[in-house]
Amino acid sequence: MRVSFAGAVERAFGGRIGRRLVPLGDRLDSILYGIDDRSVSQRIAIIAFVVRIVSAGIAYVSQVLLARWMGDFEYGVFVVVWVGAVILGGLACLGFQTAIVRFVPEYVERGESDLLRGVLVGSRLYGFVAATTIALLGILGLRVFGDLLSSYYLIPLYLGAVTLPMLALGEVQDGVSRAFSWADLSLWPTFIVRPVIILATMASAIGLGWKPDATTAMGAVIVATYLTSVGQLILLERRLRQTVPPGPRRYRPMLWIGVALPIFIVEGFFNLLTNVDILVVGYFMQPDMVAIYFAAAKTLALVHFVYFAVRAGGAQRFSKYYANGDDLRLRSFVRDTLHWTFWPSLALVAFILVVGRQLLLLFGPTFGSGYPLLFILSAGILVRASIGPAESLLTMAGQQRLCAAIYTGTFVINVVLNFTLIPVLGLPGAALATSAALIVESLALYAAARRRFGIRSFVLFAFRPVDPEREAA
Repeated sequence: MRVSFAGAVERAFGGRIGRRLVPLGDRLDSILYGIDDRSVSQRIAIIAFVVRIVSAGIAYVSQVLLARWMGDFEYGVFVVVWVGAVILGGLACLGFQTAIVRFVPEYVERGESDLLRGVLVGSRLYGFVAATTIALLGILGLRVFGDLLSSYYLIPLYLGAVTLPMLALGEVQDGVSRAFSWADLSLWPTFIVRPVIILATMASAIGLGWKPDATTAMGAVIVATYLTSVGQLILLERRLRQTVPPGPRRYRPMLWIGVALPIFIVEGFFNLLTNVDILVVGYFMQPDMVAIYFAAAKTLALVHFVYFAVRAGGAQRFSKYYANGDDLRLRSFVRDTLHWTFWPSLALVAFILVVGRQLLLLFGPTFGSGYPLLFILSAGILVRASIGPAESLLTMAGQQRLCAAIYTGTFVINVVLNFTLIPVLGLPGAALATSAALIVESLALYAAARRRFGIRSFVLFAFRPVDPEREAA
C-alpha cells in the first residue's frame, strides 16, 4: 500500500503549518514513488547511502571486534592483506565492473538486445577468468619470492589469492546491478552480507578454539566472499531472466575491451590512490602502526560512502543523457549531484571530528593516537566531495582515457609523497600525502569537466540556475 506523505502531513498538522509542509511531503512522494530520471536517481542514491550507513556500522563494529580479538599486530597484518586483496579484486575485473554501467543503458536505449545479452555474459566471464589467472600468478610468485617477505604475511597472502576470483565476480555483478538500477543487488551482498558473514565466521572459529590471528581472519574472508558472490550470482540470474528477453548473443570484445581498459586504469588508480597509503605504511612500519592508521581511515569511511551513493545513483543517468545529447538535463543533473555529495559529506566530517577520539578508542587503548590523522584526511575528502562524481561524468561520457591520465598522474604523486613523507613524519606523513593527492585529483577532474563540457562541477557554482550558454562561456 502506497502512503502519501503530502496527505499525511496535511492531515497531521492541518492549518497553516500543514500547508507549509505539503511541498516537503510532495518532494518525499516524488523521491519514493516518482518514475522520472531525477526521482529514480535520488531514490537509488538514498538507498545506496542508507545501505552504506548500515554497512559502515556493521563494518566498524566488526573491525573493532577484530582488532580487540586479534590485537594490534595481527590486526595490522590482516589489514594489509585484506586491503591488498580488495585492490587486486577490483583490478582483476579489468574495468568491466564500470564499463558495463555504460553499455547496458546504451544497448537498452538502442534496442540492441543481442549485444546486451552478450555483454552481460562476457563481462562476468572475463572478470572471473582474469582474476583466476592473477590469483594463480600470485600464488606462483609467493612460492618463488616468499622468502623476501616477513613470515607473518605469507600464509594470509596465500589465502588472499584464493579470494580474488569471487571478489572480481562480485565487482562485475555489482556493476550489472547498478546498470539496471537494482540498488539492492548492487549493495546488499558486498556491503551488508559479506561483512556479517566474515564477523560470524570469525566469531565461530574463535569459539571453536582457533587462534585469533590474521590466518584465521583470512579464512573467514574466503568463506564470506564465496558465499556472497555465488548467492548474488543466483539472484542476479533470476532477475535478468525476467528483464532481458531470451535470444542470441552478439559479442564485440574489441570495443568492450577498448572502453574497459582505460576504465581499468581509472578504477585501478582510484583504488590504489585511496589505499596506497595503507600499503606504504605497511612497508615502512610495523603492523601495529598500520592498524592505527587503518582505524583512522576507517572512521572516515562513512564520508566516502556519500560519494559512492551519489555515484551509484547517477552513473547510468550520465550515460543516458550524454548518449541522447540532452545537454540541459545533463547539466541540471550534475548540479543536483554536487549538492547531494558535498553537504552530507561536510556534516558527517564535522560529526566525526567531534567524536573521533572516542570512536578510535573503541579499537583499543593505543588507537587514540590516530585522532590527529582525522583532521588531515578529512581535508582531502571534503575537496573531493566539492566536485561531486566528476570522474563518473567523464567516464560515462566517453572520456575514460582522460580520467586514466588524471588518475595515473595523481597516483604517481601519491606514491612519491608517501615514500617521501612517511619516513620523515610517520603516520601524519601518510595522511598528508593522501590528502594532497586527493586535492590534486579533484582540481584536475574539475578542470577536465570544465574543458570538455563547459560544466563547472564545483559545489559553489551549483547554486546558479542551469544556463548552458553561460556555463560554456
